[in-house]
Parts: sequence; C-alpha cells; structure tokens
Amino acid sequence: MTANLTLLIVIGILVACGVYLLLERAVSKMLLGLILFGNAVNLLILTAGGANGKPPIRGAAETEEMADPLAQAMVLTAIVITMGIAAFVLALAYRAYMLTTSDDVANDQEDEDVARRRAGEDPEK
Repeated sequence: MTANLTLLIVIGILVACGVYLLLERAVSKMLLGLILFGNAVNLLILTAGGANGKPPIRGAAETEEMADPLAQAMVLTAIVITMGIAAFVLALAYRAYMLTTSDDVANDQEDEDVARRRAGEDPEK
C-alpha cells in the first residue's frame, strides 16, 4: 500500500496548526484548533483506508476492487463528534464572554502558586 505524500504533508500541517491554536489563551482560537485537528484526523483516517475503489456493494464489484467502508463510517462518526465538541466549546465561550466580557482564559491563582513553588519562591508573597 502506498500513501499520497502530499496529503500526508497537508495532514501534518493541519495537526501542527491545530495544536498551536489549542495552546493559545483565547477560547475562539482553541475552538479553531479543535476543528483543524479534527479535520486532520479525518484526512488521516481516509488516507489509512487505502486506495479508491468501487462501491462496497455486494455483487457490484469483486472483493479486491472494493473501497473500505469502515474508514468512511469512522470519518462520518468523527465529523459528528467534532461538530458536537465545537458546539459545546462555542456555548462555553459564549457563557464565559457573557460573564467576563473577555475571550481570554485568565491565570488561576492556584496554578501561579504551584509555579512559584517549583521555582523555589515563597507562594505567600
């Protein structure tokens, strides 16, 4: 089995951009990162599914000529899951914006205390 190198490079770029956006502090950028990452995973599943083939209908094609229907079913399921996650994060972003009128995620005081303890500073200062 051979894979399309161009498609694999595109998948790598999408994953890299998605991870970069997930590490940002703004919720809207995190949402875009999740969507990019989900699309990259969908392309990866389709690439791993093998070469193009005839429709997987019994009697319409020989077994060797058929496309893999499992990869297509997994991508359809992943699309639904990605849209559900996107709707959930969008609702969280809207709620956070209504409460704080900001899209940025603030630093938690406990996290700052842990970072100071690791650095050897006194967290009570």
